[in-house]
Amino acid sequence: MAWADPVWIDVRSEAEFQQQHKPGALLMPHGEIAQRIAAAGIEKDAEVYLYCRSGKRAGIAKQALEQQGYSKVINVGGLEDALTHEMNQEL
Repeated sequence: MAWADPVWIDVRSEAEFQQQHKPGALLMPHGEIAQRIAAAGIEKDAEVYLYCRSGKRAGIAKQALEQQGYSKVINVGGLEDALTHEMNQEL
């Protein structure tokens, strides 16, 4: 399956994701992201935006993806940062 850039990934738990998440984001908990991203067929040169609650888990996930060869991984920070990211890009 081909994914459109950018790909948004929520690296929090399923319970956190169910409470609130960025529309269109995929759920891939940070401890499982290496396996899940490969299974999802996301290309290694795709723009991947990660977020969690504070940015810490997204940082861990970013390192894991970079070790797998993903070259355009961005830690956006927390959920609120992800939700406002596109608005800030338009300013």
